[in-house]
Amino acid sequence: MKYISSLLTAFLFVGTSVFGQSANIDKANSSIVWEGGNITGKLHNGSIGLSSGTLEVRDGRIKGGTFTIDMASMTNADLPQGLGDQLMGHLKSPDFFDVEQFPVAKLEIRSATAFKGGKATVSAVATIKGNANPVEFEVVQKGNSYAAQLVIDRAKFDVRYGSGSFFENLGDNAILDEITLNVVIATL
Repeated sequence: MKYISSLLTAFLFVGTSVFGQSANIDKANSSIVWEGGNITGKLHNGSIGLSSGTLEVRDGRIKGGTFTIDMASMTNADLPQGLGDQLMGHLKSPDFFDVEQFPVAKLEIRSATAFKGGKATVSAVATIKGNANPVEFEVVQKGNSYAAQLVIDRAKFDVRYGSGSFFENLGDNAILDEITLNVVIATL
C-alpha cells in the first residue's frame, strides 16, 4: 500500500510539472475595470466582478481557461452616486447589456503563445448578450498574477444603443463601440 501511495504522489508531482495545472481564480485579488464613453471624449469607468474562473498553464504557456463575469455586479466609479446609479441602470437595461436576460458574460481561452519576457498573446472567445466573437489580447505574467487589457467592440455583441455602427446622424450623441477592460487575474 505504501508503494502505491508513493507512486501516486510521484505521478501527481510529475503530472503537474509535465502536464501543467489548472488553477482556480482568486476572486478577492482579481479585478476588472471597465471604461467606455462617447465620441466627444467623455469617459466613464467602474468595475465588474468575476463569478468564477480557471486558468490552465502548461510548459510556459496558457493552454486554456474559462471566466464567468457577473454582469449585475457592474458599478460606476467616476460619477456621484445618483448619476452613477442612473448610468448603471441604463447600462444594465435592454438598451445595452440586458443584464436581466443575460446575467453573465464569458471568456474562453482557446490558445496562446509561449511567454517571452513575461508576455504572451492570447486568443479567446468572448460571449456577451449570447453573442460569441473572437478576441485577442496580450497578457503580462507576474508570479501568480496575469494582467491584460481587452478592447471589446460592443457592436459585434449586438449592444446597439448610440452606436454609429447601427445608427446614422448621431453626431455628438454617438457612443464609442470600444469598451476597454483592464483585467488582473490572480490564481490560487
